[in-house]
Amino acid sequence: MITGPRRYRRTGLTALALLPLAALAACGGGGGTDTSAEEGSGKGTISVWAHQGQASEATALQNAVKSFNSSQSDIKAELKLIPDNDYTKTITATDASELPDVLEFDGPTMANFVYNSKLAPLDDYLSAKTLDNATDAIKAQGEIDGKHYGLGMFDSGLGMYANKKLLDAAGVKYPTSLDDAWTAAEFDKALKALKAKDSDGKVLDIQEGNGLATEWGTYGFSPIVWSAGGALLKDGKAAGALDSPEVVSALKTFQSWKPYVDPNTDGNAFAKSKVALSWVGHWMYPAYSEALGDDLVVLPLPDFGNGTKTGQGSWAWGIGAGSKNGKAAGAFLDYLMNDTNVGAMTKANGAVPATESALAKSELYKQGGPLQLFADQLAKACGDSDISKSCVAVTRPVTAGYPTVTAKFSEALNSIYGGGDPKEALEKAARAIDRDFTDNAGYEIP
Repeated sequence: MITGPRRYRRTGLTALALLPLAALAACGGGGGTDTSAEEGSGKGTISVWAHQGQASEATALQNAVKSFNSSQSDIKAELKLIPDNDYTKTITATDASELPDVLEFDGPTMANFVYNSKLAPLDDYLSAKTLDNATDAIKAQGEIDGKHYGLGMFDSGLGMYANKKLLDAAGVKYPTSLDDAWTAAEFDKALKALKAKDSDGKVLDIQEGNGLATEWGTYGFSPIVWSAGGALLKDGKAAGALDSPEVVSALKTFQSWKPYVDPNTDGNAFAKSKVALSWVGHWMYPAYSEALGDDLVVLPLPDFGNGTKTGQGSWAWGIGAGSKNGKAAGAFLDYLMNDTNVGAMTKANGAVPATESALAKSELYKQGGPLQLFADQLAKACGDSDISKSCVAVTRPVTAGYPTVTAKFSEALNSIYGGGDPKEALEKAARAIDRDFTDNAGYEIP
């Protein structure tokens, strides 16, 4: 069960859920300084910072560091774990020269750290093998202007969990792959059929208890925008993309589904079979599979006209721009991304492996595995700009202005869900985003 924002940060939602958004948006202003780390000798001690995740994650990381140090005698990695609530704020407040050689960060914060000259490009220090083995989706999250500043061990994804027994009882036919995702109209029809067989008519969970005016709102429901053919940003502007007629129509449809939504105040509506459908991510699989067994099926999200879409992205690793030993930092990251470490970490947190080789070995996500759908979605990566009908996994906008984008979109979404006019809410959000980008010269990274 998701217990609150603390759980978000290991499922790909983001530390921005807790960090005051203005804290990132206001820090610095595009330093314009050289962000290349020094190559160094490739030997000696390197510092590593990571967030203090759940105990199993921390253990997996500590074991990886210990194993790396034992595997060779040239480099010693010293790990510092920083409490969840303080982690992103700590990086934000620390001068680039004081940051470690290697640091972890939540995906959507990366561009802001690059903008403020705190991260160095990885390409010269990672092996070609490591980069080639990374999935296209995770590379898209970490790329700016052809350079990679971040690479993750794991990724994330959204889907529609369904209770097969309840679907069958209501005579609802459901998708079996990405290729036959429900259209929005078909999903609406399914909701009506399920309601007719349900005592209170509440048949859908959207994790409403987490709040829509949060990063969950953006991560969970921006796929509606993309699936309608829109975008949070297009060519650096929200107007015309976020508030297009197609997006307005799609979010009006989403608004119409509220009567079917169970508030899910205890987080167990789906696990207790109170609802037939749950709009959420990969991280709920352990609880749901334990509760439903063979009655659990995993479906793609509805298609609003431009193909089914999902969000993606999660925690990633980078090299501090002030590092004097980029060569050693790269060697450590090469080791961190091997199958043993990625496998141990994704076993610890249940996330989707972000390397091709570990993905192929994953019992959950491999071909024929119960969560193959999430891997299939990530294999059709869109990046954050070329959102075609054929791709599925969309990266949240890679921009230093992301805190403003997510704040304004999630506010609009929450207003719409609460009964507000979709056109007015989206136009207001688009104006606010564009005004902020204009005030900050488009958050252009020198």
